[in-house]
Amino acid sequence: LMFKGTDSRSALMIAEEIESLGGTLNAFTGKEHTCYHARILHHHLERSLDVLSDIFQHSTFHREDIELEREVIIQEILDEEDSPEDLIHDYYLSSYWPGHPLGWPILGSVNTVSNVGRSHLMDFLRKRYTADNVLVAAAGRVDHDRVVDYCRRRFQRLPPGTDQAGIDRPDFSPGVFVRHRDLEQVHLVIGMPGISYVEPRHAVLEVLVTALGGGMSSRLFQTIREERGRAYSIYAYQSPFRDIGYTGIYAATARENVSEVIELAFGELRSIRRSGLEAAELERTKGQLIGSIPLALESTDARMFRIARNQMYFGREVPVEEIVEKVRSVTNEDLIEMARNIFASERLGVALLGDAEEGMVSLPAA
Repeated sequence: LMFKGTDSRSALMIAEEIESLGGTLNAFTGKEHTCYHARILHHHLERSLDVLSDIFQHSTFHREDIELEREVIIQEILDEEDSPEDLIHDYYLSSYWPGHPLGWPILGSVNTVSNVGRSHLMDFLRKRYTADNVLVAAAGRVDHDRVVDYCRRRFQRLPPGTDQAGIDRPDFSPGVFVRHRDLEQVHLVIGMPGISYVEPRHAVLEVLVTALGGGMSSRLFQTIREERGRAYSIYAYQSPFRDIGYTGIYAATARENVSEVIELAFGELRSIRRSGLEAAELERTKGQLIGSIPLALESTDARMFRIARNQMYFGREVPVEEIVEKVRSVTNEDLIEMARNIFASERLGVALLGDAEEGMVSLPAA
């Protein structure tokens, strides 16, 4: 809705003003933040900030636009319902962290979107879109002082914020969760506790997850796909937030292979929990991570997002060298301790989507 028009620009004018200069304008929403971003030639920086600040502060939210966008979002929700590889992650989190905002799908549901009115939107803007809650990041051929000057002039009327009540961390709800769908495959997520984005041991879990399922050389890929051919898509991941996180394994496989895939994944987790990684495997995994860091920063978009993320979570710029050193310092003993902490049966959740039932999963004993 922020792109539907402001007091001085129509929706078409907003799009044309940036695109006529060869730029792009977009936005996305995560679990903990929303980002409005533009990519444009350096000498059009002031123009892009003018458009961004305008939609950020002066969007009109006409009722007819709300109704139109409501239908678009409902179609997006239905589209995800038809995409099991996306839906399974939302289903898992809503079951593992039931009733908590981090467990809610970012898109919402057909019911919640259908009942959002203009007053809800305006109230949300008043509470959240405030000076103390906004961060501006820029990367590329830019001058810091000029950006600060532009922003000071354009955001000077942004209202100050009020103290927001904190939200407690979610409680884990372990178990087996099954959602029946008429699908050719069963999509599954094995979920465990993780750690927060600011946790000092973040690099340890990153190494663990990468070795477990972070590429074609990872244990899960080699064991489940290459050696046994039980899945085409198989990977491990971590999702950190400000004060909590979770670790997951995703796979899609035929119904008759579900129990085997889950047990093979548990087997790799037990192995790392018991003895960690071989020395060569540990060094190879650390090298994979260290090499991926500069590669991930080759675009100005990625650098911009990284600047913003570091300021939001750490309140400072975190040098790449600092991250590399943390990865290098990870020991096998660190990995064993981390695996023992996260792979705990009393906090383990398994979600299945497709032609499945609870009996396909045998959770490990405590």
